[in-house]
Amino acid sequence: MSFSDAREPVSVDTGIDLRRAARLVVHTHDAAPCAVVGAAIRRDGAWRHGAGAVGMLSRDVGADAATTATIFDLASVTKPVTALALARLSRAGVLGRDELLGDVLPEPAGTRSARTPLDLLSAHRAGLEAHLELFAPLRLGGTIDRAAALVTCANARREGCDGDAPREGFPPVYSDLGYLLLGAAIAARGGADLDHVLDREVNSPLGLDLGSARRLRDCGGFDDRVAPTEVVPFRGGLVRGVVHDENAWAMSGDGASGHAGLFGDVRSVVALGVAIVDALEGRRLDWLSPDDLEPLLRPRPGGSLLAGFDRRSGDAPSSGRLFGPRTFGHLGFTGTSLWIDPDASLVGVLLTNRVHPTRDHLAIRRARPAAYDAIAEAMLGGC
Repeated sequence: MSFSDAREPVSVDTGIDLRRAARLVVHTHDAAPCAVVGAAIRRDGAWRHGAGAVGMLSRDVGADAATTATIFDLASVTKPVTALALARLSRAGVLGRDELLGDVLPEPAGTRSARTPLDLLSAHRAGLEAHLELFAPLRLGGTIDRAAALVTCANARREGCDGDAPREGFPPVYSDLGYLLLGAAIAARGGADLDHVLDREVNSPLGLDLGSARRLRDCGGFDDRVAPTEVVPFRGGLVRGVVHDENAWAMSGDGASGHAGLFGDVRSVVALGVAIVDALEGRRLDWLSPDDLEPLLRPRPGGSLLAGFDRRSGDAPSSGRLFGPRTFGHLGFTGTSLWIDPDASLVGVLLTNRVHPTRDHLAIRRARPAAYDAIAEAMLGGC
Protein backbone atom coordinates (compact mmCIF):
# COMPACT_ATOMS: atom_id res chain seq x y z
CA MET A 1 0.00 0.00 0.00
CA SER A 2 1.33 3.47 -0.83
CA PHE A 3 0.27 6.71 0.84
CA SER A 4 0.99 9.97 -0.94
CA ASP A 5 -0.36 13.37 -1.73
CA ALA A 6 0.90 16.41 -3.62
CA ARG A 7 1.99 18.39 -0.56
CA GLU A 8 3.58 15.57 1.44
CA PRO A 9 5.13 12.91 -0.81
CA VAL A 10 5.48 9.63 1.05
CA SER A 11 6.59 6.16 0.01
CA VAL A 12 5.55 3.38 2.36
CA ASP A 13 4.57 -0.22 1.93
CA THR A 14 2.89 -0.76 5.28
CA GLY A 15 -0.70 -1.14 6.35
CA ILE A 16 -1.41 1.67 8.84
CA ASP A 17 -1.04 5.33 7.85
CA LEU A 18 0.86 7.23 10.55
CA ARG A 19 1.10 10.58 8.79
CA ARG A 20 -1.11 12.19 11.41
CA ALA A 21 1.61 11.62 14.02
CA ALA A 22 4.20 13.10 11.69
CA ARG A 23 1.99 16.13 10.94
CA LEU A 24 1.70 16.86 14.65
CA VAL A 25 5.48 17.21 14.80
CA VAL A 26 5.99 19.23 11.62
CA HIS A 27 2.83 21.32 11.30
CA THR A 28 1.13 21.51 14.70
CA HIS A 29 4.24 21.96 16.83
CA ASP A 30 6.68 23.16 14.14
CA ALA A 31 9.30 21.04 15.89
CA ALA A 32 11.36 19.99 12.84
CA PRO A 33 11.50 20.43 9.07
CA CYS A 34 10.42 16.82 8.64
CA ALA A 35 9.29 13.79 10.61
CA VAL A 36 9.18 10.12 9.72
CA VAL A 37 7.15 7.82 11.95
CA GLY A 38 7.09 4.05 12.09
CA ALA A 39 5.50 1.45 14.35
CA ALA A 40 4.76 -2.23 14.70
CA ILE A 41 2.34 -4.19 16.85
CA ARG A 42 2.10 -7.95 17.29
CA ARG A 43 -1.36 -9.43 17.08
CA ASP A 44 -2.58 -12.97 16.32
CA GLY A 45 0.97 -14.28 15.94
CA ALA A 46 2.13 -11.69 13.41
CA TRP A 47 3.57 -8.19 13.32
CA ARG A 48 1.54 -5.44 11.70
CA HIS A 49 3.34 -2.27 10.64
CA GLY A 50 2.60 1.38 10.01
CA ALA A 51 4.57 4.36 8.74
CA GLY A 52 4.30 7.89 7.46
CA ALA A 53 6.49 10.82 6.47
CA VAL A 54 5.77 14.55 6.39
CA GLY A 55 7.79 17.63 5.56
CA MET A 56 10.96 18.57 3.73
CA LEU A 57 14.53 17.61 4.57
CA SER A 58 15.42 21.22 5.27
CA ARG A 59 13.77 24.61 5.52
CA ASP A 60 15.47 25.75 2.31
CA VAL A 61 13.35 26.49 -0.76
CA GLY A 62 13.43 23.54 -3.12
CA ALA A 63 14.47 20.98 -0.50
CA ASP A 64 13.58 17.34 -1.12
CA ALA A 65 10.63 15.78 0.66
CA ALA A 66 11.17 13.33 3.47
CA THR A 67 10.12 9.75 2.80
CA THR A 68 10.23 6.54 4.79
CA ALA A 69 13.56 5.87 3.07
CA THR A 70 15.15 9.01 4.55
CA ILE A 71 18.18 8.31 6.73
CA PHE A 72 18.57 10.18 10.01
CA ASP A 73 21.43 10.76 12.42
CA LEU A 74 20.19 8.62 15.31
CA ALA A 75 22.33 10.39 17.93
CA SER A 76 21.91 8.68 21.33
CA VAL A 77 19.65 5.98 19.90
CA THR A 78 23.13 4.56 19.23
CA LYS A 79 23.37 3.71 22.95
CA PRO A 80 20.83 0.84 22.88
CA VAL A 81 22.75 -0.69 19.96
CA THR A 82 25.99 -0.41 21.93
CA ALA A 83 24.31 -2.06 24.93
CA LEU A 84 22.93 -4.86 22.74
CA ALA A 85 26.41 -5.48 21.32
CA LEU A 86 27.73 -5.80 24.88
CA ALA A 87 24.96 -8.33 25.58
CA ARG A 88 26.00 -10.33 22.52
CA LEU A 89 29.69 -10.31 23.48
CA SER A 90 28.78 -11.28 27.03
CA ARG A 91 26.64 -14.15 25.75
CA ALA A 92 29.59 -15.37 23.67
CA GLY A 93 31.98 -15.15 26.62
CA VAL A 94 34.08 -12.50 24.90
CA LEU A 95 33.45 -9.56 27.26
CA GLY A 96 31.86 -9.84 30.69
CA ARG A 97 29.67 -7.11 32.15
CA ASP A 98 31.54 -7.41 35.43
CA GLU A 99 34.95 -6.87 33.84
CA LEU A 100 36.74 -3.73 34.97
CA LEU A 101 37.37 -0.90 32.54
CA GLY A 102 41.12 -0.80 33.22
CA ASP A 103 41.43 -4.53 32.58
CA VAL A 104 39.88 -4.19 29.11
CA LEU A 105 41.35 -0.88 27.91
CA PRO A 106 44.98 0.13 28.45
CA GLU A 107 44.35 3.89 28.44
CA PRO A 108 42.14 4.08 31.57
CA ALA A 109 44.45 1.85 33.64
CA GLY A 110 45.48 3.95 36.62
CA THR A 111 42.60 6.41 36.27
CA ARG A 112 39.85 7.02 38.82
CA SER A 113 37.55 4.68 36.86
CA ALA A 114 40.00 1.86 36.21
CA ARG A 115 38.15 -0.45 38.61
CA THR A 116 34.67 0.40 37.34
CA PRO A 117 32.68 -2.57 35.96
CA LEU A 118 31.43 -2.16 32.40
CA ASP A 119 27.89 -2.83 33.62
CA LEU A 120 27.89 0.41 35.60
CA LEU A 121 29.12 2.37 32.59
CA SER A 122 26.21 0.94 30.60
CA ALA A 123 23.75 1.92 33.35
CA HIS A 124 25.00 5.52 33.81
CA ARG A 125 26.03 4.68 37.38
CA ALA A 126 29.82 4.96 37.11
CA GLY A 127 29.90 8.36 38.81
CA LEU A 128 31.03 10.19 35.67
CA GLU A 129 30.17 13.69 34.54
CA ALA A 130 27.47 13.90 31.91
CA HIS A 131 29.54 15.63 29.24
CA LEU A 132 32.87 17.28 28.50
CA GLU A 133 33.87 19.16 25.36
CA LEU A 134 36.55 16.72 24.25
CA PHE A 135 36.26 18.27 20.80
CA ALA A 136 37.24 21.75 22.02
CA PRO A 137 40.69 21.80 20.31
CA LEU A 138 38.96 21.34 16.93
CA ARG A 139 37.30 24.72 17.33
CA LEU A 140 40.76 26.29 17.06
CA GLY A 141 41.96 24.08 14.23
CA GLY A 142 43.80 21.68 16.55
CA THR A 143 43.68 17.90 16.79
CA ILE A 144 42.48 15.31 19.30
CA ASP A 145 44.71 12.85 21.14
CA ARG A 146 42.30 9.94 21.41
CA ALA A 147 44.19 8.12 24.16
CA ALA A 148 44.40 11.29 26.25
CA ALA A 149 40.68 11.90 25.70
CA LEU A 150 39.84 8.43 27.04
CA VAL A 151 41.93 9.15 30.13
CA THR A 152 40.10 12.46 30.57
CA CYS A 153 36.75 10.67 30.38
CA ALA A 154 37.79 8.02 32.89
CA ASN A 155 38.99 10.66 35.36
CA ALA A 156 35.85 12.79 35.04
CA ARG A 157 34.26 11.65 38.30
CA ARG A 158 31.56 13.82 39.82
CA GLU A 159 32.00 15.35 43.23
CA GLY A 160 31.21 12.76 45.89
CA CYS A 161 31.80 9.81 43.54
CA ASP A 162 35.20 8.70 44.76
CA GLY A 163 36.84 5.32 44.99
CA ASP A 164 35.34 2.01 43.92
CA ALA A 165 31.68 2.15 43.01
CA PRO A 166 29.08 0.47 45.25
CA ARG A 167 27.56 -2.74 43.93
CA GLU A 168 24.66 -0.91 42.23
CA GLY A 169 26.85 2.06 41.37
CA PHE A 170 26.71 5.72 42.21
CA PRO A 171 23.49 7.75 41.87
CA PRO A 172 22.58 7.74 38.17
CA VAL A 173 23.51 10.64 35.92
CA TYR A 174 23.08 10.24 32.18
CA SER A 175 26.64 10.24 30.82
CA ASP A 176 27.87 10.29 27.26
CA LEU A 177 31.37 9.86 28.67
CA GLY A 178 30.47 6.48 30.14
CA TYR A 179 29.17 5.22 26.81
CA LEU A 180 32.17 6.60 24.97
CA LEU A 181 34.39 4.50 27.27
CA LEU A 182 32.08 1.50 26.95
CA GLY A 183 32.21 1.69 23.16
CA ALA A 184 36.00 1.79 23.25
CA ALA A 185 36.04 -1.29 25.49
CA ILE A 186 33.68 -3.17 23.17
CA ALA A 187 35.86 -2.30 20.18
CA ALA A 188 39.03 -3.39 21.96
CA ARG A 189 37.68 -6.78 22.97
CA GLY A 190 35.58 -7.17 19.83
CA GLY A 191 38.68 -6.98 17.67
CA ALA A 192 37.54 -4.24 15.27
CA ASP A 193 36.45 -0.62 15.09
CA LEU A 194 33.23 -0.13 17.00
CA ASP A 195 31.04 0.41 13.93
CA HIS A 196 32.22 -2.95 12.55
CA VAL A 197 31.46 -4.68 15.87
CA LEU A 198 27.98 -3.12 16.04
CA ASP A 199 27.37 -4.26 12.47
CA ARG A 200 28.54 -7.79 13.21
CA GLU A 201 26.64 -8.22 16.48
CA VAL A 202 23.41 -6.30 15.88
CA ASN A 203 22.80 -4.95 12.38
CA SER A 204 23.83 -7.91 10.22
CA PRO A 205 22.10 -10.64 12.28
CA LEU A 206 18.87 -8.65 12.18
CA GLY A 207 19.14 -7.45 8.56
CA LEU A 208 19.11 -3.77 9.52
CA ASP A 209 20.33 -0.76 7.55
CA LEU A 210 21.81 0.91 10.61
CA GLY A 211 25.41 1.99 10.56
CA SER A 212 28.04 4.66 10.79
CA ALA A 213 28.36 7.17 7.97
CA ARG A 214 31.25 5.24 6.45
CA ARG A 215 29.44 1.89 6.65
CA LEU A 216 26.26 3.20 5.03
CA ARG A 217 28.18 5.27 2.49
CA ASP A 218 29.85 2.06 1.32
CA CYS A 219 26.37 0.71 0.51
CA GLY A 220 25.60 3.61 -1.84
CA GLY A 221 22.93 6.31 -1.84
CA PHE A 222 23.70 7.50 1.67
CA ASP A 223 24.52 11.12 0.85
CA ASP A 224 21.34 11.60 -1.19
CA ARG A 225 19.04 10.05 1.43
CA VAL A 226 20.43 11.46 4.68
CA ALA A 227 18.69 14.39 6.39
CA PRO A 228 20.84 17.40 7.30
CA THR A 229 21.29 18.42 10.91
CA GLU A 230 22.72 21.67 12.24
CA VAL A 231 24.52 24.61 10.68
CA VAL A 232 27.79 24.74 12.69
CA PRO A 233 30.23 27.44 11.54
CA PHE A 234 33.38 25.91 13.02
CA ARG A 235 32.60 22.66 11.20
CA GLY A 236 32.24 24.44 7.87
CA GLY A 237 28.50 25.14 7.89
CA LEU A 238 25.76 22.60 7.28
CA VAL A 239 26.40 19.19 8.85
CA ARG A 240 25.02 16.48 6.59
CA GLY A 241 26.19 12.89 6.28
CA VAL A 242 28.55 13.42 9.21
CA VAL A 243 27.64 12.71 12.83
CA HIS A 244 26.16 15.73 14.58
CA ASP A 245 27.59 14.92 18.02
CA GLU A 246 30.89 16.77 18.26
CA ASN A 247 32.62 14.31 20.59
CA ALA A 248 31.70 11.37 18.36
CA TRP A 249 32.95 13.34 15.36
CA ALA A 250 36.20 14.21 17.14
CA MET A 251 36.85 10.71 18.45
CA SER A 252 35.56 8.52 15.62
CA GLY A 253 35.19 10.65 12.48
CA ASP A 254 32.93 8.79 10.05
CA GLY A 255 32.89 5.77 12.37
CA ALA A 256 30.86 5.39 15.55
CA SER A 257 31.37 6.00 19.24
CA GLY A 258 29.51 4.21 21.99
CA HIS A 259 27.23 7.17 22.66
CA ALA A 260 26.51 8.40 19.11
CA GLY A 261 27.44 7.89 15.49
CA LEU A 262 24.83 5.57 13.97
CA PHE A 263 22.47 6.53 11.16
CA GLY A 264 19.39 4.68 9.97
CA ASP A 265 15.96 4.77 8.39
CA VAL A 266 12.63 4.19 10.09
CA ARG A 267 12.25 0.62 8.83
CA SER A 268 15.49 -0.41 10.49
CA VAL A 269 14.78 1.28 13.82
CA VAL A 270 11.33 -0.31 13.97
CA ALA A 271 12.87 -3.68 13.06
CA LEU A 272 15.35 -3.27 15.92
CA GLY A 273 12.46 -2.74 18.33
CA VAL A 274 10.63 -5.75 16.90
CA ALA A 275 13.73 -7.93 17.37
CA ILE A 276 13.99 -6.82 21.02
CA VAL A 277 10.35 -7.75 21.69
CA ASP A 278 10.82 -11.07 19.90
CA ALA A 279 13.93 -11.77 21.97
CA LEU A 280 12.10 -10.91 25.20
CA GLU A 281 9.35 -13.35 24.23
CA GLY A 282 11.82 -16.12 23.31
CA ARG A 283 11.47 -15.93 19.53
CA ARG A 284 15.05 -14.76 18.78
CA LEU A 285 17.16 -17.22 20.73
CA ASP A 286 19.59 -17.27 17.82
CA TRP A 287 20.35 -13.62 18.57
CA LEU A 288 19.53 -12.88 22.21
CA SER A 289 17.47 -14.61 24.89
CA PRO A 290 15.33 -13.12 27.66
CA ASP A 291 18.16 -13.88 30.09
CA ASP A 292 20.63 -12.02 27.86
CA LEU A 293 18.38 -8.94 27.94
CA GLU A 294 17.67 -9.04 31.68
CA PRO A 295 20.74 -6.95 32.69
CA LEU A 296 19.75 -4.27 30.16
CA LEU A 297 16.14 -3.98 31.28
CA ARG A 298 15.98 -4.79 34.98
CA PRO A 299 14.91 -1.86 37.16
CA ARG A 300 17.83 -0.18 38.91
CA PRO A 301 17.78 2.01 41.99
CA GLY A 302 17.77 5.76 41.97
CA GLY A 303 16.02 6.64 38.73
CA SER A 304 14.57 5.57 35.41
CA LEU A 305 17.85 4.88 33.60
CA LEU A 306 18.44 1.25 32.67
CA ALA A 307 21.53 -0.26 31.01
CA GLY A 308 21.13 0.96 27.44
CA PHE A 309 17.56 2.17 27.71
CA ASP A 310 15.39 4.50 29.76
CA ARG A 311 11.94 4.03 31.25
CA ARG A 312 8.92 6.31 31.28
CA SER A 313 9.36 9.05 33.83
CA GLY A 314 7.73 12.28 34.97
CA ASP A 315 4.19 13.55 34.61
CA ALA A 316 4.47 13.96 30.83
CA PRO A 317 6.71 11.16 29.52
CA SER A 318 8.17 11.46 26.03
CA SER A 319 6.33 8.29 25.05
CA GLY A 320 2.96 9.91 25.73
CA ARG A 321 -0.03 8.77 27.76
CA LEU A 322 -0.92 5.55 25.97
CA PHE A 323 2.26 3.49 26.01
CA GLY A 324 2.17 1.25 29.09
CA PRO A 325 3.96 1.57 32.44
CA ARG A 326 6.75 -0.88 31.54
CA THR A 327 7.65 1.01 28.36
CA PHE A 328 11.36 1.43 27.70
CA GLY A 329 13.35 3.10 24.95
CA HIS A 330 15.67 5.99 24.22
CA LEU A 331 15.80 9.56 22.93
CA GLY A 332 18.33 11.09 20.54
CA PHE A 333 19.47 14.72 20.69
CA THR A 334 18.90 15.24 16.96
CA GLY A 335 15.17 14.54 17.43
CA THR A 336 15.04 10.75 17.18
CA SER A 337 13.40 8.28 19.53
CA LEU A 338 12.42 4.65 20.03
CA TRP A 339 9.85 3.45 22.58
CA ILE A 340 8.81 -0.15 23.22
CA ASP A 341 5.77 -1.26 25.24
CA PRO A 342 6.47 -4.94 25.98
CA ASP A 343 3.01 -5.59 27.44
CA ALA A 344 1.23 -4.38 24.30
CA SER A 345 3.97 -5.74 21.98
CA LEU A 346 4.05 -2.24 20.52
CA VAL A 347 7.07 -0.50 18.99
CA GLY A 348 7.03 3.20 18.12
CA VAL A 349 9.68 5.25 16.33
CA LEU A 350 9.90 8.97 15.62
CA LEU A 351 12.78 10.26 13.48
CA THR A 352 13.31 13.98 12.91
CA ASN A 353 16.10 16.47 12.32
CA ARG A 354 14.84 18.93 14.92
CA VAL A 355 18.38 20.44 15.25
CA HIS A 356 18.14 21.86 11.72
CA PRO A 357 19.13 24.60 11.37
CA THR A 358 19.84 25.07 15.11
CA ARG A 359 19.83 22.94 18.24
CA ASP A 360 18.17 25.79 20.15
CA HIS A 361 14.75 24.82 18.72
CA LEU A 362 13.13 22.82 21.57
CA ALA A 363 9.54 22.29 20.42
CA ILE A 364 10.28 18.57 20.06
CA ARG A 365 9.70 18.29 23.81
CA ARG A 366 6.01 19.06 23.28
CA ALA A 367 5.77 17.23 19.98
CA ARG A 368 7.10 13.84 21.09
CA PRO A 369 4.31 12.91 23.54
CA ALA A 370 1.66 14.05 21.07
CA ALA A 371 3.23 11.99 18.29
CA TYR A 372 3.48 8.84 20.42
CA ASP A 373 -0.14 9.20 21.52
CA ALA A 374 -1.11 9.38 17.84
CA ILE A 375 1.04 6.33 17.09
CA ALA A 376 -0.61 4.33 19.88
CA GLU A 377 -4.10 5.38 18.83
CA ALA A 378 -3.48 4.35 15.23
CA MET A 379 -1.77 1.05 16.00
CA LEU A 380 -4.06 -0.09 18.81
CA GLY A 381 -7.13 1.05 16.94
CA GLY A 382 -6.00 -0.63 13.74
CA CYS A 383 -6.00 -4.10 15.23
